[in-house]
Amino acid sequence: MGNKRELLKRVREMEARYDELARVLDELDEAVAAFERFGPELQKLRDYMESGQWKEDFEADEAGLIPPGVKRGVLSEDGLYDLLLEADLHAKRR
Repeated sequence: MGNKRELLKRVREMEARYDELARVLDELDEAVAAFERFGPELQKLRDYMESGQWKEDFEADEAGLIPPGVKRGVLSEDGLYDLLLEADLHAKRR
């Protein structure tokens, strides 16, 4: 059984791991639920990219029609595609 000090140390360490895993799993459940609720918005992003509107907006940005202070991560050349691909990969894991 070992000595009492080692026993208490081991139980405390395992309890900390137990608590951390419980917290991580709670966060995972919340994140999965949020991802599932985001489905309609995800489809809007996919439709935006596939409709040709994204390309028009990208070209407008390239032509300087969007002011420098406007956030435009969605217009990065591979950003939206990569984000949608990542979303698809996560959806397939479930």
